[in-house]
Formats: sequence, structure tokens, C-alpha cells
Amino acid sequence: MELTKSQVLDMLAEHEKNPINRGWIAHGKCVGETAGVIAAAIGLDAEFAQILGMIHDIGKRNTKEVVFHDILGYEYLKSLGIDDRYAAVCLTHSYLNNDDTCVAGGYLPENAFRTEFIRNHTYTPYEEIINLCDLMCTAKRLTVEARMIDLLSRKGIHENSAYHLRETLKLKAHYDSLIPGGVYRLFPDLTTLDQVGIHSFTDLPENLCLNSAGV
Repeated sequence: MELTKSQVLDMLAEHEKNPINRGWIAHGKCVGETAGVIAAAIGLDAEFAQILGMIHDIGKRNTKEVVFHDILGYEYLKSLGIDDRYAAVCLTHSYLNNDDTCVAGGYLPENAFRTEFIRNHTYTPYEEIINLCDLMCTAKRLTVEARMIDLLSRKGIHENSAYHLRETLKLKAHYDSLIPGGVYRLFPDLTTLDQVGIHSFTDLPENLCLNSAGV
């Protein structure tokens, strides 16, 4: 089964009745709007990109458990009969470079299904755009660099943090190359690194790592 934008908005409106869901819904709407703009700029289907953005975190519905929200979201949408072209974004959105260890916040508990799916899945341009937009949005749009500060401040610095940051910057550089003036030209409202008092993540040390407590 396919999803329309109207169906997704109705689904989110129902989930929004539970206050625990309002944060991920606001984030998802921001990701969706941002993804739609980027998709349109490179000749893709803006509405499809927006739908994927709005549903990517649906595995967080009605729970504070987020470690397996990717799998929970995928299973939930599949239980509704939703096609993989929509549901897969729940699994792919956190992981770069076809690698489930390339994720913000340190290594996740091992899960064979997740690992197999991510390593063998061919990411579509839409899924890549959601990866990028997830790394540009809280409930508002930020530069990738400012979003990294947000993630590091909340999740700490871990053994895989430098790897994830480098792959994030590579992903942004790819989409910059497809858009005249780069991705940021499309969004005059971005919160920037300068606004959070940091200057550059361009030169990342190979050994960027603190202890497991993330302090």
C-alpha cells in the first residue's frame, strides 16, 4: 500500500493527541519540509520526500524507547500494509555509508536484522536526502555543523563519532554538488555554527574519542 501526504498528516494528528509524540512529530515535519525543498531542487518528487521525512521516526510513537525505534517503525508500517519504498526509511535514516555502526551516539546494541538490512540495502536518493535532513533538523532547521553540536552535546562523543561526522560531511558535499550554490542556499533560516559559538568541523582528528560516558 502507498501513502499519501493527507494520510500521513491524519496519522500524525492522531498520534499527536499523546503529548509524548509531539517532539518527534515536530522534528519529522521539519525533516519532511526540508527534504521536499531539496528533492525539488534536484528534480525529484518533493511530496514523496516530504512523506518519508514525516514518517521516518514513527517508531518513537507512544514510547521513550529510542534504541530500536528504527526497527519498531519499520515493523509498524509493514503491519499496516505499507510498501517498503515508504517503510524502509524508518531503518535507513540513522545510518550512513551502508553501515549500522555509522550512527550518532555510539554503537547500538547488535541486531542481526538491522545489520543485514542496512548493509545490503541500496539507498535511494530519497533515503539519502532524509539522512541529510535528519542531520539538519531538530524541530527547526540548522546547518549540519550546528546539528552535530546538538547531537554531540546530548549523546556524547564516542568511538565512532569521527567516522559518523566525516560521512555526514561527505553526504552534504554530495548534495552541495547537485545544487547550484549548495544546499544551504535553499534555506535562509538556518541556525549556523557561529550562532552556537563554534567555528568548524572540517578537520576532524582520526582519534576523536572520549570515554564511554561521553564526557
